[in-house]
Amino acid sequence: MKYWWFAILSLLIAMPASATTVDPEKRMFNIAQELRCLVCQNESIAASRAELAVDLRQQIRELIQAGRTDDEIRTYMVERYGDFVLYRPPMNATTVLLWFGPMLLFLLGLTILIMALRRRKARLVNTPLSAEDRKRARALLAQSADTEKS
Repeated sequence: MKYWWFAILSLLIAMPASATTVDPEKRMFNIAQELRCLVCQNESIAASRAELAVDLRQQIRELIQAGRTDDEIRTYMVERYGDFVLYRPPMNATTVLLWFGPMLLFLLGLTILIMALRRRKARLVNTPLSAEDRKRARALLAQSADTEKS
């Protein structure tokens, strides 16, 4: 029984990659979903109807037919169009702002908000009313009470 498992496992490991690959059109679609359309910029190449996206999908098909792996195709696209073409760009010196920019903007906004609230609170210190201010306040309250009765 142990030998059967060993034989099956050996066959699975030795099986050529082409026997386990998916349909080329589905493979193209999967790769195209990971790449940004350079015209639309907010859509993947798979979803875009721009002429460039159609051309890039055709180019991916040709690379698949040429026997390139998914990683080789992505690398080819990055070499031609830069890291911007990837929806998930790698972490490096040129893309660090893409990764941490939103968090830095959030922290900057939060810091400004906290500072503004502290300044506002410091200005709103409860100072006691003077005798003259109290008289004026009572007069205004009495005047508003008289106008409400009328």
